[in-house]
Amino acid sequence: MCKIKSVFGDIAVYKDLRRTNFFTALSLPAFMRDWIIQKFSDGEGNYDIGKIKDFTQNFIPDRNEWISLKNRIILEGERVKFLAKISADIDIKTQEITFSIPAFGLTGKETFIERSTWQKYSRELSAGREVWGIIELGYRLSEGKNQGRIELVSFETFCPYTVSTDDYREARSEFNIYEWEDILLGAIDYNAEGYRDEERKLSMLTRLLTFAEKRLNIIELAPKGTGKSYVFGNVSRYGWLSSGGVMTRSKMFYDLTKNCEGLITGNDFVVLDEIQTISFGNTDEMRAALKGYLEQGVFTVGSYKGTADAGLVLCGNISIEAMKQDGYADMFTELPKVFHESALIERFHGFLRGWNIPRMNDDLKIQGWALNTEYFCSVLHELRDDISYRGIVDELVDVPKGSDTRDTEAVKRISTAYLKLLFPNVRKPDDISAQDFKRYCLSRAERMREIIRYQAGLLDSEYKGRGMPDFTVRE
Repeated sequence: MCKIKSVFGDIAVYKDLRRTNFFTALSLPAFMRDWIIQKFSDGEGNYDIGKIKDFTQNFIPDRNEWISLKNRIILEGERVKFLAKISADIDIKTQEITFSIPAFGLTGKETFIERSTWQKYSRELSAGREVWGIIELGYRLSEGKNQGRIELVSFETFCPYTVSTDDYREARSEFNIYEWEDILLGAIDYNAEGYRDEERKLSMLTRLLTFAEKRLNIIELAPKGTGKSYVFGNVSRYGWLSSGGVMTRSKMFYDLTKNCEGLITGNDFVVLDEIQTISFGNTDEMRAALKGYLEQGVFTVGSYKGTADAGLVLCGNISIEAMKQDGYADMFTELPKVFHESALIERFHGFLRGWNIPRMNDDLKIQGWALNTEYFCSVLHELRDDISYRGIVDELVDVPKGSDTRDTEAVKRISTAYLKLLFPNVRKPDDISAQDFKRYCLSRAERMREIIRYQAGLLDSEYKGRGMPDFTVRE
């Protein structure tokens, strides 16, 4: 039995993306797929595709089946179970508990949850703004002034294990850095053997930094087909991917008309994919809101003042000509106008060279034992709250006098994210060698920040020619 299975036990799952391509047609994220596979597999990684397909047909209805489901629930009086993403809410004035199922357009005005049912499942249902699970729905008939509504009868979360960061750290100690890189790639569905060298592996894993560190803001430009949308949109249930269309201050931060907080407050990270195709409505309004939030994690809309921890990631495509200059071309001219300001660009901590990531191909699809994707991303979510890693970075990094504060903060924040990702078992500065910290954390953070500084200089002569501080590692 392979090492990852022996160390992680039931947290490991046998993934074979070539054999389970039918999940793609169901539009299920990777973390849901792993749960279903694990539900129908034995300890050796064997699973019955027939049973999996039967389960998906019976419990994962298509949007077009919603009328049929309503007929069964409302008119035929059945209790119906299926897998869905559900969002619960509590009315402040009436204390009434309701739920929504976004995939079918079912809103809180048409639903309710009995207090006794809520007490049974409140922990699972309140674990996030939206949670996945097997829901059981029934119907409460009209009575007096109360109109008939769909009722949540039961809820079964898809997470069958307890996430322990201590166990995760202990497991990390069983692997060297090269083995660990391969494990991380498998956790997000990639086959490490499909990469030609370590640099390409680390470039792909850099996409995960914002999963583990609060308010880490990154810009990535990459060729088409390198998996940006897949990693940010399917791997973690704690993030939000927005592709194209219009992004407004109301949608991003706070909607005054609905008295509702925006995307930035309900997620670990918000990714604006295909950034060249997104329009931002009132440019000055959005730019001001972004500058305030990216600097301090605070936003003000009208009389509402809020705080959030989500990182912001901009993803876009890049031309072959710009790629050849390895970060020293004028790359941001095609970004939306809102980002054509050096003071805003400088608030992004780092730039990811997406051209170091290979285009997706069959050789990059995982086939073997790997970490359960949902478990892995839940661990990274928990590590966001662990400030001890930043304390270690503060002790290890020697900052020269006169260093720019934003450069220092950016480099330290990226280094902290790399430490959590690649060396989560490090609990004090002596647990990692100066050489490893410099190679895998500090130097990579410096390179990511350097490109941001260079691009800001192309937008504004005030930033031009200002070199990066010479950060060093304390021995």
